[in-house]
Amino acid sequence: MSEHAYSAAERAAIYRVIAERRDMRHFSGGQVAPELLAKLLEAAHQAPSVGLMQPWRFIRITQAQTREAIAGLVEQERVRTAEALNERSEEFMRLKVEGVRDCAELLVVGLMDQREAHIFGRRTLPEMDLASLACAIQNMWLAARSEGLGMGWVSLFDPFALGKLLDMPAGSKPLAVLCLGPVHAFYQQPMLQEQGWAQPRELSELLFENRWGA
Repeated sequence: MSEHAYSAAERAAIYRVIAERRDMRHFSGGQVAPELLAKLLEAAHQAPSVGLMQPWRFIRITQAQTREAIAGLVEQERVRTAEALNERSEEFMRLKVEGVRDCAELLVVGLMDQREAHIFGRRTLPEMDLASLACAIQNMWLAARSEGLGMGWVSLFDPFALGKLLDMPAGSKPLAVLCLGPVHAFYQQPMLQEQGWAQPRELSELLFENRWGA
């Protein structure tokens, strides 16, 4: 055991929150205290970032009409996604895929503009800005779960339309609508697994040694 390791109880808590994190769609209303929201956003802001570019930008949605407009954009994409799924379209339409109207807090997370100026770590992998943003969201997700709050990442929207709605500058891009707030209960398994939409694969199927597939 490394001398830098946390205590057994602290390590167990970390592994527990990772295992019990869920992409939540069902919320119970309520509120998130301002000091707790600030704490969760600070956890997100402490995420690793390639070249320390910190590409994430958070927009807190507090206007009812803006929230409703976002819900409309999500619904439009939900219908288009169902059409693209062909034989699974009816099954998809029965799934609850978002909690935009129900959650206590709604945030939009996007990539900043002028990202091309950041070359360190992105010269051959420009998508590392997206990887950094995803790490920020995961930080917030785990912190929220540890506080007993649910969070869901909604990606069903037209990024151009959402960016226009929120007056985002050219070159920026919204990548997540985050639903955050109290829930009645957390799913025992990922919701798509519970609903029979998909089954997770075992790690052994995805772990190779030295060469792909080996």
